[in-house]
Amino acid sequence: MNFAIIGASGNVGRKTIEILEKSKLDFNKLFLVASPKSAGKKIKFRNKEIEIEALENYDFSKAQITFFAAGSQIAKEWAPNAAKKTIVIDNSSYFRMKKDVPLVVSEVNPEALDKHNNIISNPNCSTMQMILPLKPLHDEYKIKRVIVSTYQAVSGAGKAPMDELFNQTKNYLDGKKINSKNFTKQIAFNLIPHIDTFDKDGYTKEELKMSNETKKILDSEIDVTATCVRVPVRTGHSESINIEFDNLYDFENIIKILKTAPGCKVIDERKDGGYITPIEAEGNYTTFISRIRKDNSNVKAINLWVVSDNLLKGAALNTVQIAECLMKKM
Repeated sequence: MNFAIIGASGNVGRKTIEILEKSKLDFNKLFLVASPKSAGKKIKFRNKEIEIEALENYDFSKAQITFFAAGSQIAKEWAPNAAKKTIVIDNSSYFRMKKDVPLVVSEVNPEALDKHNNIISNPNCSTMQMILPLKPLHDEYKIKRVIVSTYQAVSGAGKAPMDELFNQTKNYLDGKKINSKNFTKQIAFNLIPHIDTFDKDGYTKEELKMSNETKKILDSEIDVTATCVRVPVRTGHSESINIEFDNLYDFENIIKILKTAPGCKVIDERKDGGYITPIEAEGNYTTFISRIRKDNSNVKAINLWVVSDNLLKGAALNTVQIAECLMKKM
């Protein structure tokens, strides 16, 4: 069994390498592939140096499973042909809503992997961390509606936006002029209620992804409305989630369900600091749940605060977990 990573030099590609380094997956070789700009560079992996190959010259038949971590355009251009020679696990948005492509969260719907045409899609990072607590709650108390506001780190937009946050922060503190290249407004010491492009109804694509992907993964009958906000945080997305059930619920049972939700951990002490913030979630595989409480305006609803490392469970970690599920089925 050989693996390959397309986009090995990018944020998600590098995280995928880190996760594979720590994993117990049994595979022979790892091929690293990127643009000609990165070709020839070497990355250390399990005490060996692997030279990055140029995508244009790479032979996809060399690996049985290939992680695509290079964005929608590369996935659109290269994945269909790659899938003739390898199983593609794609982290971009390109294949997510295509009917014949399973959209998989490893702890939520691994059975979707039973039917695939060598292309498997990884959900959006903001959808991913929300789905983890929703799944067991939906199994016990059918969810009617979800209202979510996200507070998304700049790393979700890539390396250049991360660098821009650092540079803007420094310029702001130094009293220098601030220029925004990767954001529509200043991001340092600010919030931007705009992620991705606008739809005709005023929602952004990021907001619509959360609705559409939740329906595809969990239940088409669940109504989801989202507001997605970019915040001046390096890594770690946060979400304020209001969940309305079809019927009344037992609050103590809600706590019990969330405490046993796969991939999650409840940290909710109801005191100063008794909750998780993005900086504490960075580098952690776990999705954290805090601020669990009854909705005092709706007897059928609850509120949650959910935080996760968007580059890990929100992206690279889930793709590796999908590979683990696939290998068990082989």
